Amino acid sequence: MRTSAAPQEPARLEERARRAYADGDLDGALDGYEQLHALHLREGDPEEAARAAMRLALHLLIDSGLMSSVRGWVSRAERLVVGSPDHPLHAMVAVVRAYERFFAGDLAASAALADRAVALGRRLDVHAAVVIGRTAQARLAVSAGRVEEGLGMLDELAVDLASPELDSMTAGMMLCELVCCAQGLGRLDLAREWTEVFDRWRHDQLFGGLHGRCRVHRAELLRASGPARAAEDEALAACEELRPWLRRELGWPLVELGTIRLQRGDLVGAEEALLAAYAHAWCPQPALARVRLAQGRVAEALDMLVDAVAHPLPMPSKERPPFHDLRLAPLLEGLAEVAAAARRPDLVDHAADRLRGIAERYGGPGLAALAAVARTRALLAAGEPAVAQAQTAVSATADAGWSYEAAVARGLLARAHDVAGEATPAAEERLAAQSGFAAFGVPCAAPSGGPGWGPGWSPRRVPGRWTREGDLRWVGLADEGGPVRDLKGLRYLRVLLAAAGREVHVLDLVAAESGSVLEEPGLTAIDEAARVAYRRRLLEADEDLQEALEEHDLARQELAMRDREFLLAELGAAVGLHGRVRTVGGSAERARTAVTRSIRYALARLAEQHPAVAAHLDATVITGTWCRYRPDPLVEVEWEVGA
Repeated sequence: MRTSAAPQEPARLEERARRAYADGDLDGALDGYEQLHALHLREGDPEEAARAAMRLALHLLIDSGLMSSVRGWVSRAERLVVGSPDHPLHAMVAVVRAYERFFAGDLAASAALADRAVALGRRLDVHAAVVIGRTAQARLAVSAGRVEEGLGMLDELAVDLASPELDSMTAGMMLCELVCCAQGLGRLDLAREWTEVFDRWRHDQLFGGLHGRCRVHRAELLRASGPARAAEDEALAACEELRPWLRRELGWPLVELGTIRLQRGDLVGAEEALLAAYAHAWCPQPALARVRLAQGRVAEALDMLVDAVAHPLPMPSKERPPFHDLRLAPLLEGLAEVAAAARRPDLVDHAADRLRGIAERYGGPGLAALAAVARTRALLAAGEPAVAQAQTAVSATADAGWSYEAAVARGLLARAHDVAGEATPAAEERLAAQSGFAAFGVPCAAPSGGPGWGPGWSPRRVPGRWTREGDLRWVGLADEGGPVRDLKGLRYLRVLLAAAGREVHVLDLVAAESGSVLEEPGLTAIDEAARVAYRRRLLEADEDLQEALEEHDLARQELAMRDREFLLAELGAAVGLHGRVRTVGGSAERARTAVTRSIRYALARLAEQHPAVAAHLDATVITGTWCRYRPDPLVEVEWEVGA
């Protein structure tokens, strides 16, 4: 029997939850829907209680990666409408269960549920269920090796997603699914096309974390094509924008940021981002192993990748779901590189063979390029000239649209010519590799995979000036230069030029510029509401684990245990000795943001008057918690640095 609750109370709770989500308060949104669910149960309205439970399950699926909680809430929703076989919620139950099974690796069950979602959605007129179900069907076709069939289905869906019948959250998330699928296959052409659709769509349909997800995809494409600075900007902005919404999946933009920083030679910043991703239960490989390789810890790097390939970390990744060989492709490509540096030709050959098999099964220029580069490394590791294979790798990486990898392949071709005793073409290919890295925005060879510049080459030396004259600063490079208004960012750059090649912490930069260090109170790692929410999720994981134990479902037990471990780690990170709430210092993060913004603004103003000087600094100055002016090996500037 229904109670007489105020009629405006459910609407108020739902609006509060919706606004909380839009404002980036995921825990507030989940709490609002939980309260709404409980209120409808008290009022004796099971249908509305089921809708609130489904909304909870959807947000948990999209943002948390905690499948235990997803399973718990979708079961609650299903039980509440079990007596109404024609209720539209059955279509959405099938959708959520299809994706939960997809991420759990139960492809047969996922396929059956996706089919059911589409059939019910059409019969019960639930357009969102039809679209999401068709997306799942397409992803499953790709996973089964029917790549062209699956991509064709996704291409059709790209048109349907613009339908006014579809809500913005569903449309945005499915557009993200399309791009994730293309990126996982290394199909940059499709990823670029669908990202452009996503980008155009989002301007009028922004909701929740969709803007940030689009940024991650743009960062991925810029990591392939360059410029490297723009790629890092997008990845860093994506991390900041997605932080309020994502839980475990925050590891996705963090790994992207770490990989880009590694390409740029920022080992400290790369390691920082990758370890943060690992703390979110996200696999940081192969980028973290490449950081260790660049640090000279070759054996550790090799052990990392051998273990990652043998025991891939299951995670709810939309780009590379945790059950098929696509997730291994980047790991095997990294293993080939690290094993070559460790002088393990057997492992290089093994990685190249497995990668070739994946490329043959799934096709596409991206995977073919990875396989070609790995096979080149294998031949070189075996002492063979490999000139023809290296030329194939250069062509394949260029065809795939990967500028950075094409420069790496050029370096491998130079090595191949060296092995063949062909000095002149080897020198030419090294210069081509240098030009490729410079065009990409990396003014030196890759820290782990670059070929080195080779003997007989020296940089061009030019004079540089960075001095102060009253309220103006004189800047110059070679024949270009003149006075400019002295900005804070230019003063930060002066410190970096004076310390060329050395890393300077942002707080030291601020102190050098202003004579004081930023001070601000510590900030709590997570607030009380978030801690309460984590504890609720932990109870849900415990319930899911208990059900899995009773049903002797080993796979579900493992997934529930991983959810539980993640939640315990998050809670542990927020609590210090004797149960005290931890705080995190805000000074460094605030300084990092302020310094980066000031330097970028100063370079933009400098580019208006002296573009050559600005372009040189844009390519050689690395910002982050640790900042550095990294001298360009192609142009050695002898800086005159004044006050």
